[in-house]
Amino acid sequence: MIVKSLEHLNSLSQKIADKLAKNDCIFLIGEIGVGKTTFTRYLINYLQEKKGEKISEVLSPTFNLLYEYDLKGIKIMHYDLYRIRDKKELKHLGIFLDKQDTIKIIEWPQLINIPLSDKLEIYIDYAKNEKEREIKFVGTGKWKILNEL
Repeated sequence: MIVKSLEHLNSLSQKIADKLAKNDCIFLIGEIGVGKTTFTRYLINYLQEKKGEKISEVLSPTFNLLYEYDLKGIKIMHYDLYRIRDKKELKHLGIFLDKQDTIKIIEWPQLINIPLSDKLEIYIDYAKNEKEREIKFVGTGKWKILNEL
């Protein structure tokens, strides 16, 4: 699928947000600057607005590794694993140790090889037109039936 504008990306993030449930996991895969954090910002801000909450500034957690967002009964854990180079480092983060009824959004998840029941992988790549992006969805569990939004 070709995403032609930020408005289109926002629309896709909202459609995915409407399908999210506790314990879902989204992997965002793509090069630096391709739009992973922008997608996450749109998704979180949409859920905040939908629940009548104050809109947060959603930043990339590249240096913090994690930002948490509490949204009236839903907790979103936004990870950025760009700086993680070894699987041993992942264990210290404890991403999947608890079942806190959280939604996990993980940028740069390439080192994670744990089978997850409800995972949506979103591959974002640069398209021929520099303002467009190519997006591919691959899912497991309930996300497996996701074809095209």
